[in-house]
Amino acid sequence: MQNRPRVIVIVAFILMSIVSTFYLFQLKFTFSLDQFFPEGDEDLAYYLEFIEEFETDINFLMIAVKREEGVFDQKFLESFDDLTLKCRSLPHIKNSQSLTQFSYPVKTPFGVTTIPAIHIDKPSKYEKDRKRLLADSRFVGNLISKDGKALVIALKTVDTMGLEESQELIAALSLLTKKYEFENHYVLGPAYFQKEMVDMQKYEVAFSAVVSAILVSLVMFWIFRQPWGIFISLISIGMGLLLFMGLLSITGRELNAMSALYPVLMIIVGTSDVIHITSKYIDELKNGKSKKDAIWITIKEIGLATLFTSITTAIGFATLLTSKISPIKDFGMNAAVGVMVAYLTVIFFTTAMLSFFDKEQLIKLGRGEAFWDKFMQSTYNFTLNKSRQITVGAVIAFVICMIGISMINTNYMLQSNLPRGEKITEDFLFFEKTFSGFRPLEFAVYAQPPYQADDYEVLQEIDKVEQELKKSSFLGSINSITTIYKSINQMNQRNKADAYRLPKDKKTFEKDKKFAAKMPDDLSAVMLSQDKKKARITSRIRDVGADSVQEYIGGLESWISENTDPDIVEFKMTGTALILDKNAQYIRRNLLQGLGGAIVIISFLMGALFRDIRMLIVSLVPNVFPLLLAGALLGYLGIELEAGTAIVFAIVFGIAVDDTIHFLSKFKLSRDKGLSVEDSLQITFVETGKAICLTSVILFFGFLVMLFSIHPPSVTIGLLISLTLLSALFSDLLLIPLLIRWLIKDDSESLSTLASTKKQSK
Repeated sequence: MQNRPRVIVIVAFILMSIVSTFYLFQLKFTFSLDQFFPEGDEDLAYYLEFIEEFETDINFLMIAVKREEGVFDQKFLESFDDLTLKCRSLPHIKNSQSLTQFSYPVKTPFGVTTIPAIHIDKPSKYEKDRKRLLADSRFVGNLISKDGKALVIALKTVDTMGLEESQELIAALSLLTKKYEFENHYVLGPAYFQKEMVDMQKYEVAFSAVVSAILVSLVMFWIFRQPWGIFISLISIGMGLLLFMGLLSITGRELNAMSALYPVLMIIVGTSDVIHITSKYIDELKNGKSKKDAIWITIKEIGLATLFTSITTAIGFATLLTSKISPIKDFGMNAAVGVMVAYLTVIFFTTAMLSFFDKEQLIKLGRGEAFWDKFMQSTYNFTLNKSRQITVGAVIAFVICMIGISMINTNYMLQSNLPRGEKITEDFLFFEKTFSGFRPLEFAVYAQPPYQADDYEVLQEIDKVEQELKKSSFLGSINSITTIYKSINQMNQRNKADAYRLPKDKKTFEKDKKFAAKMPDDLSAVMLSQDKKKARITSRIRDVGADSVQEYIGGLESWISENTDPDIVEFKMTGTALILDKNAQYIRRNLLQGLGGAIVIISFLMGALFRDIRMLIVSLVPNVFPLLLAGALLGYLGIELEAGTAIVFAIVFGIAVDDTIHFLSKFKLSRDKGLSVEDSLQITFVETGKAICLTSVILFFGFLVMLFSIHPPSVTIGLLISLTLLSALFSDLLLIPLLIRWLIKDDSESLSTLASTKKQSK
C-alpha cells in the first residue's frame, strides 16, 4: 500500500470524526408509551379512532402526598389544598382535582347547595369526614388511600405531550412541590415517565460507553502490551463508535429505550474486527512477509471473512425489522448500520494505520504466544479423541435446553422496565400498592337502536359491567356516565354511602336526567359521545402481568356476553393497557419469523461463500445451540419474554455466526491448498483459534458490563448475551470439528495420515 492512499484514508476518517463529534452533541432521545404500540394492529386502529371521539386515556398526572399520622390534619390539608389550586397553573395542565376541592351536592327546600367533602377549617368534623370518605368507593384507591394516610391530586394534561412539554411540566411541578413541607410525595403519569426514562437513556449511553471503553483498554493492553498496538486498536474502535453515533444524529434518528446497547455493541463488534485483522497482519509479518504483502493478504483473507461476518451480523439485527414495535425495529436498523460502519472503519482506517508498523511495534511477543499455541493444540486433540463424549454432551445439552424453553413465560410487567433504585420506580410501586395503578383499561359502549347511550336501560347494562369490574382485586378507578346519576341519587337520599347507585325505577331516573341536564358537568363530555350513540367506561389496572391481564380479559368478555343484553348495548374493550399487552403475542410470532428469515438468508450467503452443502450444515448447526441456550435461560431464570429480551436472539445469532465463518474460512483456505481435513483443522485451530477465543472473551465481558446498568432489561440482555456467546465459542470449537469429520472425508491416500495423526495426539 503506497503512502499517499494511506494518508488520504487516515485524513478522511479524521475529518469525518470531527464532523461526527459536532453532531454527537445534537443527538435526540425519545420515549413514549405509544412507541410500543404494535404497528398495523386492528385494536390499535380502533383505539385511535375511539380517542378521536372521546380523549386519550393517558392524559393524566397524579401526585400522591403521604402523612404517616393520617391526612386529617389542618396544616397538612391546607398545604395540600393550596398545592391542588397551584397545580392548575402548571404548564400543559387543563385541570386539577382532589378531595379538598370536592363537594357533595345537597338538596334543600331552597334548591341545591354543596358541602365540602373535607371541612378543612373545622377539625371537629374530621372524624366524620374521614369515615364518610373511606366508605365511598368512588374515592378509596383513587383519591385517598384505604388507610387514610395519603391523598392524590389528579391532574388532567393536554392530550399530546412531547418530550419538551413533559420536561417543562415536570420541572415546574418539582419547583412547586419544593415549596411545601410534605413528608413524602409521589408522581405518576406518562409525562413523568417520558422525562425520567429519557434521562435514564442518556445516563445509560454515557455509562455503557465509558465502562466498555475501560474494559477494551484493559483487554488491548493484555493482548498487545505495546503502545502502538494498543493505540491503533483503541482509536479504531472509538472512531467506529463516534462515526456511528454521528451518523445517527445527522440522519435525524432518535435514540429510544434500546439505545444503551449501542456503545457496547459498537465497541465489541469493532474490537472483534480489529483483533481478527491485527492478528492476521502480525501472523503474516511473523511468517516473513513484507508489510505491504502482509496487509494485502490480511485484507484479502480476513477482510473477506470479516465482510461476511459483518453482513451476517447485520442480517441478525435486520430480523428485528419484522417486529411491529417501533423501538425494536429502530434498534434493528440502527444496529445493522452500526455493524457495517465498524467494518468499514477497520477495513480502511485500521489497515491503513497498521501498514506503517512492524510486528515488534504492535505486539510484545513472549510466553503468551506459546501459551495460545499449546492451548489450541490441546483443544484440537480433545476434539479428535473425545468425539463420542462431545456427541453425548451435545445431546444432553439439547434436552436440557428444550426443557428450559418449555418454561418460558410472557407475563410481562411494566415495573420490569423501570430503573433500579430510582425515584420513578419508587413512585410507581407506591401507586401500585396504595392506589389503583397506572395502566388504563377502557370499554367502548355502543347503544343499540332505538336506545341512546344515556337511556336508563343502557345505564343499567353499563352498571352490571361496572359491578363485575369492582370484584377484581387489581382493577380500580372505575368511571362512566353512570357516575352522574348515581351521585344525583345519593344526593336525593341525603348522601348516604349506600345510596350511591342508579335510581330503582325509570320514572325516578327521568326526573334525575332532567336535573342532570341543568348541571355543568365535564364528566358527561368525556364519557358520552355528542350523538349519544356511544359511551365509555374508564378504569386502571394494576401491573399484574400481560398474561394475567389477558386471562382476566378473556373471562370478562365471556361474562359480558352471558350477562348483558346485546339488543340494548354492546361492549368492546380498548385502551393502552390492552394494546401494549398484545406485544407479547407479536414478539413470539415475529421472533420466529425473523429468525427463520435470517437463517434462510445466512444459509444463502454461506452457500455462496463455501459452495458446499456440507459446509452449510456445518456452519448452521453449531449456531442453533446458542439460540436454544438463550431460550432455556429465559425459562430457568424466570425472565419474561418481552420487547427488550426478544432482541437477545437477533444479537446472539448475528454475532455467534461470526466466529463460525472465521473458523470455516480458514479451514476452506487450507483445504484449497491441498491439505487433508485433519491438517486443515489443526492449522485452523492454531492460527484462527486464538482470535476466536479472544473475541469471545471480549464479547463475554463486554456484554457483562451491562450488569452494572440501572435498567433491568439491559441487565437481562447483558447476562443472556454474555452466557450464550460464551456457549457459542464452545459450540464452534467442539461441534464444528465433529461435524466436519462426519461430513467431509479425505480420499483414500489421506486416511493413513488421519490414523497417524490421531495416534500421535494421544
